[in-house]
Amino acid sequence: MTAATHRIEPLTLPETLDGPDAAEFLEFGRLCDALTQETWGSLDRATPDGARLRFWRDNAYTRMRLFFVRIDGVMVARSWIRFEQQENLGRGLLHVAVLDAYAGRGIGRELLEHTEALAAAEDRTVLATFTEHPADFDAAGPDVITPLTGTGALPASARGVRFAAAAGYQLEQVERYSSLDVAAAATELDRLEREAWTKAAGYELLSWTDHCPDEYVVQLAALMSRMSTDVPMGGLRYDEETWDAARVRHVEDTWKRAGNASLVTAARHRDSGVLAAYSVLELAPSKPWLAEQDDTLVAAGHRGHRLGMLVKIANLRRLADYPEVKRVTTFNAAENDHMLAINVALGFRAAGWDGEWQRSVRGRGTAASG
Repeated sequence: MTAATHRIEPLTLPETLDGPDAAEFLEFGRLCDALTQETWGSLDRATPDGARLRFWRDNAYTRMRLFFVRIDGVMVARSWIRFEQQENLGRGLLHVAVLDAYAGRGIGRELLEHTEALAAAEDRTVLATFTEHPADFDAAGPDVITPLTGTGALPASARGVRFAAAAGYQLEQVERYSSLDVAAAATELDRLEREAWTKAAGYELLSWTDHCPDEYVVQLAALMSRMSTDVPMGGLRYDEETWDAARVRHVEDTWKRAGNASLVTAARHRDSGVLAAYSVLELAPSKPWLAEQDDTLVAAGHRGHRLGMLVKIANLRRLADYPEVKRVTTFNAAENDHMLAINVALGFRAAGWDGEWQRSVRGRGTAASG
């Protein structure tokens, strides 16, 4: 590790956004917004301050550490690392970002080395990170890098790609970031819904906001656990998650305390009473123009009945109660052909690509290949 030339400072979370100790946190939030704006030209992918304060707090399932660097008194770069506490105990998810005007000074490398040292101290031997790329490059052109899955591509000359590769990270998967124009999509929903119901005899839809009914929460937990095993992971090393009612309630409470509304629709098999699929839309009051498509999963034994299409359409129809929402965004692994086909049929269009990177280390900080 090289000697640091920039002071890396930890971020302390305040109790509230309006307290006397919140100024530094709010400044950090403005830095995060500026970084998002530089990459995407909008704040669609920015997290509101209230949600940051809630999501970044330590809990029984995750622990976060956040840091920043100042130049001439101004925050210009940040890093964070998340340690899971129930599964993936050998893994750390980290991210480093530097404002464009301050790139090339070694700040990012120092933040990365600092964050990797924290992972080594926790004996986390699998390090994961991600890079973000608007869809303004030729994915079929010569200047791209592809993951080991062979599906998807990133611009090889992008600063984040060059940074991750130089640090020894391997591109394991590409995720497609997609956006849906709600008004344009509405014209096709009736047709798509009619076609889907021809394959879904014996199922019914249930919807709720924020809180799963008690009689279904254990079944929902079982479906949520499958999100860690049933979706494509490329070459990423990720443990199966164990969900129970308490973990579902924790997530619901976190979303609610963050100020978000979560719209959930599930498909239920009538004869057995089993929940066969679910889909979640999240809305944040500080981003009234946007809804975020979160998890969607169809249990393996119930696939082929167009349930994924039906639960997504049902949730999109619920946006009529939120007339300010103009767009819905979502992520899918580039190789997740089935779910991508549903999204494309609904009208989602590629807005960008995320690279999922991974590096393995031996013991406490000795680099390994792959």
